[in-house]
Amino acid sequence: MTEVFAVVMITVLAVISPGADFAMVTRSSYLCGRKAGLLAALGIAAGVLIHVGYTMLGVGILIATSPVLFTAIQYLGAVYLIYIGFSTLRSRTHLAAAEDTPLNPSGFAAFRQGLMTNALNPKTTLFVLSTFTQMVNPDTPVWVQLAYGLFMAGAHGVWFSLVAMFFSQASLRTAMLSRQGMINRTIGSILMLLGASLALAPMAG
Repeated sequence: MTEVFAVVMITVLAVISPGADFAMVTRSSYLCGRKAGLLAALGIAAGVLIHVGYTMLGVGILIATSPVLFTAIQYLGAVYLIYIGFSTLRSRTHLAAAEDTPLNPSGFAAFRQGLMTNALNPKTTLFVLSTFTQMVNPDTPVWVQLAYGLFMAGAHGVWFSLVAMFFSQASLRTAMLSRQGMINRTIGSILMLLGASLALAPMAG
């Protein structure tokens, strides 16, 4: 019971802590509408399942014990965040609040952005690895491990779906779109700073 409580608490704290996933879903929701935001949230959850999958297969142990491999993941995640941040920062197109705006991404594109954000997010990698290596032991049944993984992914999906629904509200979205230049610069800068911090982290360690 203590193990379950620990997994729940660690997951909740990891989910609600602001990061690249929050910035990504906020960006998709206010720029492109609720559908894009919800699909990005689904991608975020799917990204967690990727980490759960390879951790359960034992690859996670290799990453946990290989600084070089983990550093490579950090750099990949950093480059992706800097690219998305720079694209947002440099956006000069004024969007209307209409759902049929030509900049609305396809469903797959919105999902892919969320997926890539968490699949290449060292914060998510470390969260899943540390939770499994600290809370799961060789005697833990596979179905229990799978339940933990599904809970982690589900918690991300629920939280970021709520974020998407909040930032895609008509009145709020209209207000944000009227100030989108400033908001784009803010979100873009945050994503680039997050990416830069990830890139510099291996050097600092």
